[in-house]
Formats: sequence, structure tokens, C-alpha cells
Amino acid sequence: MLDPIPLSLVQSGIDLTEPKPVPGGGAVSWVQRWGRQSAIVIQHLDRRPPRLLSHGPDPAPGRGLGGACYTWTGGGAELVYVTSEGSLWLQPSDGSAGRMVTSIEGSCRAPAVDSMTAGGTSEFVVYVVDEARVMSTSLSSGETQRLDDGRHEFCFDPCVSPDGTMVSWAGWSPPDMPWDGAVRVDCSLATGAISITGIDDAAIQQPRFAPDGRPMHVHDGSGWLNVYLGGDTVVAESLEHAGPTWGMGNRSYDVSPDGARVAFTRNEAGHGSLNVVDLSSGEVERLGRGVHGHVMWLPDGESVVALRSGARTPTQVVIYEVGGGEATRRPLAVGPNEAWSSRDLPEPELVACESSDASATLHARRFVAGEGRTICWVHGGPTDQWQVEWRPRFSYWLSRGWDILVVDPRGTTGHGREYQQALHGGWGRLDVDDTADLLACSHSQGWSSPDRTVMMGGSSGGLTVLGVLADHGHLVAGGVASYPVSDLLALTEVTHRFEAHYTDTLVGPLPESADRYTELSPIHRADRIVQPVLVFHGTDDPVVPIEQSTALVERIRAVGGDIDYVVYDGEGHGFRDPVNVADEYARTEVFLDRIVGG
Repeated sequence: MLDPIPLSLVQSGIDLTEPKPVPGGGAVSWVQRWGRQSAIVIQHLDRRPPRLLSHGPDPAPGRGLGGACYTWTGGGAELVYVTSEGSLWLQPSDGSAGRMVTSIEGSCRAPAVDSMTAGGTSEFVVYVVDEARVMSTSLSSGETQRLDDGRHEFCFDPCVSPDGTMVSWAGWSPPDMPWDGAVRVDCSLATGAISITGIDDAAIQQPRFAPDGRPMHVHDGSGWLNVYLGGDTVVAESLEHAGPTWGMGNRSYDVSPDGARVAFTRNEAGHGSLNVVDLSSGEVERLGRGVHGHVMWLPDGESVVALRSGARTPTQVVIYEVGGGEATRRPLAVGPNEAWSSRDLPEPELVACESSDASATLHARRFVAGEGRTICWVHGGPTDQWQVEWRPRFSYWLSRGWDILVVDPRGTTGHGREYQQALHGGWGRLDVDDTADLLACSHSQGWSSPDRTVMMGGSSGGLTVLGVLADHGHLVAGGVASYPVSDLLALTEVTHRFEAHYTDTLVGPLPESADRYTELSPIHRADRIVQPVLVFHGTDDPVVPIEQSTALVERIRAVGGDIDYVVYDGEGHGFRDPVNVADEYARTEVFLDRIVGG
């Protein structure tokens, strides 16, 4: 068993995201966040100390493998970044005074410029406003024009062709979510003509261009998210090369400056790797294991920078030297506290079992502490996956003797389009039953027993927790649900714009499917929840309003149920205040000791 990890270590360190090479070579930049502050820094590869780059308003960083906060202009003399207020700021890299680029109403994201070569000069920046409008602004005159024609309600990740004549982005409209049917949109800057590239029963993401101008992107037309160049797959395989598009700035592949090689990520049953394929021979070289993102070639064409993490590897910015034989990895920055390096953390075991209806193979990963107590953890989304990456929360509970079973019920990404799309029409039913099947598998293998197993999950994962407690309560001793979805019909009336039509596919269109919403909502099965429950919710949650949990708690208490309810004032969809986070851990530990014991 690990020595108990203190909460102070879990909460320490900084968040790193969006590493990028500086045009001209010799340096890498990234965004880092600590507390409520953020900054863009530059690290020269001659090992000089990192230097602060952003001297204007604080940048608005992405999270994890998302980003879309900033871009370098041609030549690397300046960068354009999104401020915390949502505007664009141009900052010279020498530290001199910057200036506002946009005065447009709305929140900007995903800036991209028309030249990224060392000697090039950027004339304009393209970006997205309010996830809906693609705009172009001259960096000299400030003249601004709209590029999209309004046919798509959502526009993500604009990019500019190497010759500066074309802008492309991903677009989609409800009831689709981006992973259902996003298309590639190409706009000619000379004529304004727009063309659409779409694929039946597939979704496109990360549109870009190769150095020779050929279009590149990722799509799952084969059933798996693979990288495509000019219409042909780069590496055709039954593995995913990207994750779901929950935000802008995902960068899971990049083509080398000479166009000869493509660096790309693989999702290998939740584990990850970074690889390079030679386009002429088709030969694939693995650069390193671990979950990678923000993949970009350096100008030398022999090095790749990425964000990397794993179950035992704290999140770090790394450079892989890929020329001249075997790849070598060089860390540039590590986010979590260096005290983690002395901890011997476990890698998970892969778990697979047949569903009870024999229609699918279900997937999970199991971390073993060895004391016979299990937390069954369900990711949010539900169109998402917790890959084997750095999760200090897991390490905290492992160090206290809890095994962790991370379940991937159908609807989870990373296992192909069919597995992900299988949840359509069944959210609150299929994910619940699949999780129950994985729990039953764990019990049959002797890894756990119902009286020593606890459910945990937040948001959509919280819905699954509540569903298991209502329908399969004999498999667990209780559950912890953070800001859970409990009333699907109420969710359609108040949730934020990005997910406003999410339930159209996950449950069904309204009003004809209204009965289905009632059937699948845990709040209408609350009288069946007899095992103890601990519920957390923030008062300012914009995604799942706190009224959902309040109503759920009232219903469980009305039938004499055992439920603890904790409300954090001012918190949103996830808790940020260190005092509240510490309280959450403490209350959870008391709850677990009460229902399972030490």
C-alpha cells in the first residue's frame, strides 16, 4: 500500500497546456495557470530559464488537451492570445507594450494567422466568436469581416492554408453534437465562396492543411477516428487518433514541415502513445507511451513538442528528438509538485467483459491498492473517456487502500464510433446497465464485493451513479454523486448553449419523447435508492442547475432514504476553491468510512 498522500500535494503545482514551437526555432512556449492567475511563458532550448511572455491582460487558458488560447505570428516576433475577458491581444515577444486586436462584441477563441514560417509576415488573424462566427481581422488596419455564412450554429478551430488564400473550420448544427456529424468548411478569401466536405455517418474534426496545401483532418468514417491527408487515411487502423470535441484547440496530429511525416496520437484501450508515420513507406515509429496532446513539429523537422501524462507520469511539456535513430524525450516543464516523483504509483490493468445481453464487449481499467475496497468511478460527458493520464484524485484514494475501477460503458469514446453512438436513445439506461455488468464482473472475479464497493461520478457520471443505486443497488454499498444530472427533462430547459440539444440524440426529440425522459431520469426512481448517498453541488452551476440535486434530495428524504447533501456557495460545474475542495475530500472520507469502513 502507498503511504497516504496528503491533500496539500494533490492541490499543489500548476496547470500546463498548449505548448507550441516558436517560429524560427530555438524555443517553445506554453500556457500555465496557478490559482486564478495565468500566463504564457517561453523556454529557450539552450536551457535558459523560462521567461514570461504575456504582459497584458491575463490569457484565458484551455484545460488539459484543449486550448485555442494563442498563436504565434509569422517570424515569431509577436503572438496573439485570448484574454480572460474574451478579446484578442497582440503581444510582442520582446516584452514591449502590446495592444488590443479586437473590439468586437462577444467572446473570441482559437486565433490562427496566415503565416507560420520563420520569415513570413502575418497580415491577418482568423478566430471564432461565441463558438458561432468565424471572423478575420487585419493586424495592421483592424478591418474585420465575417467569413462563415451562418449555415452552421457552431464553428470551431479555424485554420489558414499555407498560401493564405483559404480558411477552413469545423461546423455543425443541432441536433448533432460535434462528434455526431461535424463537417469541414472551406472558404476562399478571394471570392468568399464556401464549400463543404461531409461524410455520411461520420464527424470531422481538427481541419488543417499539409505544407503543400492538401487538406488534413480527423474523421471516423471508417468507424474509428483516424487522420486523413487529401482524402486518404494516413494510418488505417481500429484505434482512435483523437478524442471528442468538447472544446477548441485539440491537436492530436501534425505534419512535419517538409510534409514527409505525420506525428499522431493513439488511444490504445485507454492507454496512449505518440507515433510518427513515414508517408512514403507507411512505417510507423512509436516515440513514447503516455497520453499526448498539443502535438506540433518544431521548425527543424526533427523534433516534436507535446503535452504528455500517464498514470505515473505527472503532466509535462516534452520534446521528442526523432531524427537519427531512436527517439529521445526531453522534459521542458512539469506541472504537478516535484514531490510526486518519490511516489510509486500503480499502472491500471485492462478489464473486458461481455454485456449481460451479449451484444457488446464492455471495457474498464482497474487500479489495485490491494485491500479489497473498490471505488467504481464513472466519467462525465457522457461522450468522453478518462484515459490513463495524470489524475491525483485517483492517487489520493489509492493511497488510502481503495482499488479503483474506471468504467467505460457504451457511449464512451476511444472504442470506435459504434460503441460511442450506441448510447443514443438510452442515456440513463444503457450506461447504467453496462456499469452494473462491469461491477458484476468485478465481483465474480473476486476483486470486490457489494458491501465494499462504492459508486462515484460527477455530472453525467453522477446520473449513472444514481441509476445504479436505483436499479442495481444490490451491487454496491452506496454512492457519491457530484453535481449529478437527475432530471433529464428539466435539463433541456436550462442547460448551456453547447449542450442545449445534447439530449435530442441521447434520449430523443421533444415533445414526442417526453415519456422517455421521465423513464430514464433517476429522480423518478428516487424511491428505489435505499443505499446511502452523498451529493455535492455548487450554487452557480451553469450546466446542471442546483435545483436538480435539491429536488432529488427532497424525494429521497421523503421516503426515508439515507442521503447527505453538501452545497458550496459560488461554485460551478466542478469545484475550484481550495477550501471547498478540502472539505469535499474530508466529507467523502467520512462517508466512505461510515458505509464501508477502514
